[in-house]
Amino acid sequence: MIVQDASQVHEQSDLRLAGQVCGILGALLLCFVAQFTLVGALKHERDQDRAHSDLRVDLANATAPVAALDDEGRLIEAGTPIAILEVPRLGVREVVGEGTSASALASGPGHLRSSVLPGQAGSSVIFGRRAGYGGPFAQINKVVPGDEIRVTTGQGEHRFQVQGVRRAGAPQRHTPQAGKGGLTLVTADGPYFMPTDVLWVDAKLTTDVVPSSGVLPSFAVPENERVMASDLTALVPVAIWALVLAAGAFAVVYLRQRIGRWQAWVVGVPLLGTLGLTLADHAAALLPNLI
Repeated sequence: MIVQDASQVHEQSDLRLAGQVCGILGALLLCFVAQFTLVGALKHERDQDRAHSDLRVDLANATAPVAALDDEGRLIEAGTPIAILEVPRLGVREVVGEGTSASALASGPGHLRSSVLPGQAGSSVIFGRRAGYGGPFAQINKVVPGDEIRVTTGQGEHRFQVQGVRRAGAPQRHTPQAGKGGLTLVTADGPYFMPTDVLWVDAKLTTDVVPSSGVLPSFAVPENERVMASDLTALVPVAIWALVLAAGAFAVVYLRQRIGRWQAWVVGVPLLGTLGLTLADHAAALLPNLI
């Protein structure tokens, strides 16, 4: 009888442990959803405020980047603010950074390195998220031909006129004539968090063309900055933070069993919440960059 009671106690202990592990995993999933949506939107706003302040200083001092390379011939650091994008119909006003990786697009729209900057001769391409991290391009499918898009760079303000919205299977995008300029906005198409394809908004430059400083060839653009690409460089931090989270979860479970439930809650909620959000932020970079 004593052996049976001990066995039952052991079984109940195992069930409690399994329940606690499942609870932690469920909380981790909630952290991921919160990070990608609510917390991500706050992060986007914070990064936009910071980028706007930095770009405003660069524009005032005429030091804003006007090419994909700096004065020493090196790639401009990803996320460097290069332009202000405005779509009056949608109320969109976003600072555009250099680079289009998932990590870079968490802070706002990004300029494709293999395209010219807005206002220069040729087609400039800007990527933006549809759903996560504020979803700055969530409504760009609602623009109509004739709508105006304004972009301010280190070379002045440039105005574009929307030519149309394209989806999968549509004719080839609008290509500017020799010596003319164009702009293409790119985001995911389909349900917000389950995209089915890519959506493009094409516009033509209606103001004067400004000098171009050249662009990177397509093959020089990193793989993680292409359309619907994942940022595999996030795998290392994801693995590290997953281990840290696992250690924290083990410590909380141990605290729960040795000291008490409420003590574990007091320590575990802020600890695991912070670790979960940090892990979720890095893990989000493994999703397609336009979501």
